[in-house]
Amino acid sequence: QVQLVESGGGLVQPGGSLRLSCAASGSIFSINAMGWYRQAPGKQRDLVAHITSAGITNYADSVKGRFTISRDSAKNTVYLQMNSLKPEDTAVYYCYVLQNVKVYWGQGTQVTVSS
Repeated sequence: QVQLVESGGGLVQPGGSLRLSCAASGSIFSINAMGWYRQAPGKQRDLVAHITSAGITNYADSVKGRFTISRDSAKNTVYLQMNSLKPEDTAVYYCYVLQNVKVYWGQGTQVTVSS
């Protein structure tokens, strides 16, 4: 099993920044990819950003140019730097790890963008 621990969520004003972290531990052998999804109330869970073991990144159109995903392979940790936050970024953010063909999920961290 792989355990994921997220941190860094909170309340921020529009235009502000937050940095999310997600550390993986447990039975880690060969992580193929890590990333973040988010889910706003009443909406489906959508991909925010994704980074492969080769460092290839992918972003949702709504966050391109504002969010940056990065990864520390030595620490099995993925980060999401979120800048120029908007109220519509408000959601629970979930990190995930893809190892072989199995996906592991974090417990989620709340991000609220409000004045």
